[in-house]
Amino acid sequence: MQEPQKIIEAALKEGRTTLSEYESKLVLTHYQIPIAREKLCKDSKELKEAAREIGYPLVLKGNSPDITHKTEKDLIQLDIRNEAEAGQAFSEIMGRMDGSSKTVLVQEMVKGKREFLAGLTRDPQFGPCVLFGLGGIFTEVLKDVSFRVAPFDKKEALEMMSETKAHKLLEGIRGMEAADKDSLAHILVQLGQIGLEQEKIKEIDINPLIISGARPVAVDALIVLAP
Repeated sequence: MQEPQKIIEAALKEGRTTLSEYESKLVLTHYQIPIAREKLCKDSKELKEAAREIGYPLVLKGNSPDITHKTEKDLIQLDIRNEAEAGQAFSEIMGRMDGSSKTVLVQEMVKGKREFLAGLTRDPQFGPCVLFGLGGIFTEVLKDVSFRVAPFDKKEALEMMSETKAHKLLEGIRGMEAADKDSLAHILVQLGQIGLEQEKIKEIDINPLIISGARPVAVDALIVLAP
């Protein structure tokens, strides 16, 4: 596995201030933050291998350091059920992207009705601050988020969750399992750790962080670098 420093330095050397989704998740994985199972594919042969390994249904996403808002650019296709659908989605997504380094991220379809966000921002006064709150499409509208200055421990991470209006969604409701709050707390503590160790990282955005069964899984991620 590539070290986070090498990924960050390579991006900065290219004059980039963002990591691709794939690169961002390599950094998260290094810090034991659970991500959706996925493979990066540049051609149809790799696509078939990835589909065989991960299994349907799949999500296909355009992957390039230049893309930050994939939904707006129509570079995400969900709930792909077979090889024919995968092939068509792959061609369409590749056709909508520019540049020579374009690839497609083939990802397991993570099922879960509860979506949260977790992230990191580097405040000029306080340093690395971790945030947690309601994710998905209502993030901007409801702005239900709590913050902590890193470093902090599991106890504080659990308090962070309880401060959001959405905290009731973490309980066992409407036939859904209670979320694994210990795993969620681990993710928040580790985000703080990234902020302390990787000074060139300016922001991390994990949205959505889906509760699949009881388990939180980072489905999408973006890391912004300080130029």
